[in-house]
Amino acid sequence: MELTVSTVLIAFAGVFLICFMKGAFGGGFSIVGIPLLSLVMDPVTAGGLLAPLFIAMDLFALRYWKPSTWSKPDLALLLPGLLIGIGCGYLLFRVLDHRAVAIVMAVVTLVFVGMWFAAGSGVTIRERSSPKAVAAGLASGVTTMVAHSGGPPLAMYLLPLGLSKEVYAGTTSLFFTVGNATKAVPWLLLVRPAGNVWIVMAACLLAIPGGVWLGWRLHGKLDQKQIFRACYALLVVTAVKLLWDGVSGYLA
Repeated sequence: MELTVSTVLIAFAGVFLICFMKGAFGGGFSIVGIPLLSLVMDPVTAGGLLAPLFIAMDLFALRYWKPSTWSKPDLALLLPGLLIGIGCGYLLFRVLDHRAVAIVMAVVTLVFVGMWFAAGSGVTIRERSSPKAVAAGLASGVTTMVAHSGGPPLAMYLLPLGLSKEVYAGTTSLFFTVGNATKAVPWLLLVRPAGNVWIVMAACLLAIPGGVWLGWRLHGKLDQKQIFRACYALLVVTAVKLLWDGVSGYLA
């Protein structure tokens, strides 16, 4: 990766956007900021750059998403699957077809959002399901390891539960705090940052406090319905990005 002013500024903007999403929605939408990073570095380098930064973002976000905002019964069901999924993702990283994973995740996400839209765009509260929670945690672990896109499986489980906006964001934040801390080690084993990457990483650390704080401020201004509509809209953006990555990868 060439170290230039534009490289630092674009990487800074990408990390700032990811932090903003974490402050506003608790996490899970980091893929929205990754296209900016892809302008100045390849996806694997971006993964190695982001792995330590995710931990710093999560620790800072915990200032806002305190234990009172965590849905502990859901986390107890989700986290074991997440850890197993990350382990599976690491073992399969070099043999999984990332393009196929991206396309499948995109199609499933778009179907989920389409069903929500067809049902009238309302929040239909459903009962907690242990099998669905374990499956969501497992799928999120694999996709967050392979493509930094663990948000859709988690959102597809949590959104129908009708949690308050604070509990939804707090639960999501802690979920990815555990996930990002766990996947940092395998990512750094796969891609060891060196030279210019460390310099860009240090510059991007400065984006974390302001990005998370601004996102948290936005969260406070939006009501329950606006937060959930924004989450569904971001799922569409995430799905389109995954679909583009997968299809363009095959076309290339």
